[in-house]
Amino acid sequence: MTPTVSTELELQCARFLYLEAEYLDDRRFRDWLQLMTEDMTYEMPVRVTRGFGVRDLEFSESGFHMNERFPTLAMRVERLYTERAYAEDPPSRTTRMVTNVRVQPRASPSEVDVKSNFSCYRAQGDATEFDLFTGERRDVLRKVDGELRLAARRVLLVHTTLPTNIGLFF
Repeated sequence: MTPTVSTELELQCARFLYLEAEYLDDRRFRDWLQLMTEDMTYEMPVRVTRGFGVRDLEFSESGFHMNERFPTLAMRVERLYTERAYAEDPPSRTTRMVTNVRVQPRASPSEVDVKSNFSCYRAQGDATEFDLFTGERRDVLRKVDGELRLAARRVLLVHTTLPTNIGLFF
């Protein structure tokens, strides 16, 4: 039988993810950073579709759309508040949807594994075109001073090729 967590903790994790989506959609990137631990890792590996062994390897172990740590994420966030955020000029309008939140305990009592599915709609300027990103996130949430914080994220996009420059966080 698979170990479970309390319904209360599942609800706390889901609320955490909903708040995070709100911060990102509202372009409150500095608030978003406050939801992370300082040892946080953020990965978005490239999906593998060709070559020997594809059936055994769905995502690259060495190729990434993003492979960040907290200091580089903080740098990227600060750049969003300057005129040098070229991928976000004009700023994106986004709507994130988070669903299918699944929470499992970890060996450390202060951490949980959280899987969730997401969609992110993105439009810019007055163009009629838009981008739609979907996938699964595999997170590690950690209690720090009684509050949940994001300690690790692995974003597994459905896409094999990104439809646009990525200046977004998922």
